[in-house]
Amino acid sequence: MSDATPSASGSTATPEPGSSLTAPSVTGLELQAEVPRRRVVSWAMWDWATQPFNSVIITFVFTALYLTRDSFLAPDVAALPDGDPVRERALAGLSSGLGLWITIGGVLIAVLAPVLGQRADVEGRRKAWLGGSTIALVACMFALFFVRADPSYFVLGAALIALGSVASEIAGVNYNALLVHVSTPTTVGRVSGLGWGLGYTGGIVALVIVVVADAFDWFGLPTDDGLPFRVIAVGCAIWAVVFGWPVFRYVPEAPPAADRPRVGLFAGYVVLWRDVVDLFRNARTTFWFLLASAVYRDGLAGVFTFGAIIAGVSFGFPDQQVIIFGIAANLVAGGSTILAGRLDDRIGPFKVIVGSLLGLVAAGTAVVALHDVGPIVFWIAGLLLCCFVGPAQAASRSFLARMTPAGRESEIFGLYAFTGRAASFLAPGLWTLLIALTGATIWGTVGIIAVILAGLVLMLVLVRPSAAV
Repeated sequence: MSDATPSASGSTATPEPGSSLTAPSVTGLELQAEVPRRRVVSWAMWDWATQPFNSVIITFVFTALYLTRDSFLAPDVAALPDGDPVRERALAGLSSGLGLWITIGGVLIAVLAPVLGQRADVEGRRKAWLGGSTIALVACMFALFFVRADPSYFVLGAALIALGSVASEIAGVNYNALLVHVSTPTTVGRVSGLGWGLGYTGGIVALVIVVVADAFDWFGLPTDDGLPFRVIAVGCAIWAVVFGWPVFRYVPEAPPAADRPRVGLFAGYVVLWRDVVDLFRNARTTFWFLLASAVYRDGLAGVFTFGAIIAGVSFGFPDQQVIIFGIAANLVAGGSTILAGRLDDRIGPFKVIVGSLLGLVAAGTAVVALHDVGPIVFWIAGLLLCCFVGPAQAASRSFLARMTPAGRESEIFGLYAFTGRAASFLAPGLWTLLIALTGATIWGTVGIIAVILAGLVLMLVLVRPSAAV
């Protein structure tokens, strides 16, 4: 990437006042005559800064090795031997309970994200909303320190995870909207991929730190009452503060939308409804993409939310091996996402998305069908799952950025979050239902893969490939 990248059009045209949400004459990407390297890296570093919340806290360490393990079972149940049906059902209950809280968080995101994104566009305060949401995320991670190893603290831990997810998603709406300030039509794929790739790399480094601390017995830190896991959460909060600030210093803020009226929170839902109707009438491809991506993105979230739980509970990975798998998973995801970003700019995001979803369905099917073979199955098929998740996420972001009118980015990405969270009950809901019906965690994987497959079918049937190429 050069220090300055010309736009595809080379122009700095501005949208007409009062322009429609749909059929834009110019996108925010086309307004960038050049993008300094420092701006791109500063934007991408926010992904690096906040990824440990997903990789360390939600996926591989805090929830998988702590919140859904023996420490939060009743003592008499925890004392039962491995494989005991009562004990296994109790562990499955913790997994499904976490899924329920994450589902509740998803409802909050669906209600808040699009209207808050709309306000950020109108007021020209995307970075302010990004900052406030990031602070809320950091606060949730700090608060996890108070989740002691006792069944009575499970609800507190699960609720903080859900609230952190809400803060992370609201922040992500405005972070994604800033993508148009750090890329052009010819570089948006690789810049989006760089952000996701650096995020996964940040997850790797954070997980390595956890492994090193564990290898040295936490440098004399007491290990009772879940203290190491609680300290890990505090470390992730500090990590976000240390590495997250450049985006606020070096990425420019969007100007307020002078041609759009400022409305109150509740009136914002009226505007939101009109915008959705406008999308359906005049920009059908964008409308269908928001719907299709809502489905498969919930499946993608399920892979990383429940992946380590599958490794530990269904395949019997010991704690250290779960973390090592997490390092390998983030390494694979980060590398594949950066490479796929360049492919995105060459062949278009639609093909990258479809190819990634096909790979996810195949790998997920193998995880379930070959479960009895043993842990080697998850080492191979599980890493393949991670290989395809990042490219699908990054290409989805660039697909939408290519179709969004200038000045409407937070609103559109708010709708992106809204539709995603409107469907966010699918993967955790099927995960919870199938585990409850079977009493075995491995069958929750079927629910995740079914959601991804449904999203793939919707993409193929409803979305025009040429729309964002």
